Amino acid sequence: MTDCIFCKIVAKEIPAEFLYEDGVCVVFRDIRPKMATHLLIISKKHIHSIAEMEEGDEKIVGHMVRAGKILLAKMGLSGYIIQINVGKDGGQEVFHLHIHLLSKLS
Repeated sequence: MTDCIFCKIVAKEIPAEFLYEDGVCVVFRDIRPKMATHLLIISKKHIHSIAEMEEGDEKIVGHMVRAGKILLAKMGLSGYIIQINVGKDGGQEVFHLHIHLLSKLS
């Protein structure tokens, strides 16, 4: 998607400090944090939302959750919230699959 901000971040056309990157996803801090720790896990494949996943995309989502778990463990955080907003009415603001990882601790 040429006009997707998250696609541009993944392509490194827009700068972001990646805390984690692999072939499937990237992780960086949310620019408008809702808690002390607020990370975004972004799929490298453009998937509009959970509601529009194709067959096989569940592997991507599972991988993203695992990447977040590993990163938060390295940060010393054992308690956190995993949040996926789906659709405009569900609070989704950027229409590219992403997972919010939030913690009261930093």
